[in-house]
Amino acid sequence: MDTKQFLRSILDSLQQIDYVKPEDVPNIDLYMDQVTTFMDSQLAASKRHDDDKILTKTMINNYAKNNLLPPPEKKKYTKEHVLVLIFIYYLKSILSISDIQGILNPITEKYFGNDENYSLEDIYKEVFSLEHPETQNLMKDLAKKFNTSMNTFPDASEDEADLLHTFSFICMLSYDVYIKKTLIEKMIDQMASKNPETKPSKK
Repeated sequence: MDTKQFLRSILDSLQQIDYVKPEDVPNIDLYMDQVTTFMDSQLAASKRHDDDKILTKTMINNYAKNNLLPPPEKKKYTKEHVLVLIFIYYLKSILSISDIQGILNPITEKYFGNDENYSLEDIYKEVFSLEHPETQNLMKDLAKKFNTSMNTFPDASEDEADLLHTFSFICMLSYDVYIKKTLIEKMIDQMASKNPETKPSKK
């Protein structure tokens, strides 16, 4: 596969995964079943397998028990609850629950139900507006890594080359994720040291 063909296949995949726009989130309070149904319909494109669950009742209850999600109001979830759940959904693929607490708790404590300066919806819009420009930077970085991996093992036989090139590319991507994950964890630790009252639980 050449670089152009590779990047086109990646771009096609990325275009299927679009963030949930705030205007698509109902402005009425939802019961648990309505929340899970909404999340399933909106984030279906991000599933790896058809039978994967985006969000379950057990997950939502656990997030509330771990003080990751503000408690519902009379068993109903507001638009802000849904926005927090979307943040959790994306973060949980790379971070532990305690680390997500370290990131989200200061935000929800200050902005959930309070729109004096910024509402939670304002923060959501601002953060996700960075998505499309960042995709362009990501494509350039992927192209560079892909080309580098294709030039590894120059003496490999044709039968070996595909496997070794693919393995090299995966390792490069994995190292990139590892470095960024380590950086995120250090930033979370710094946030906790500055705000000990919001320090996440180690449970």
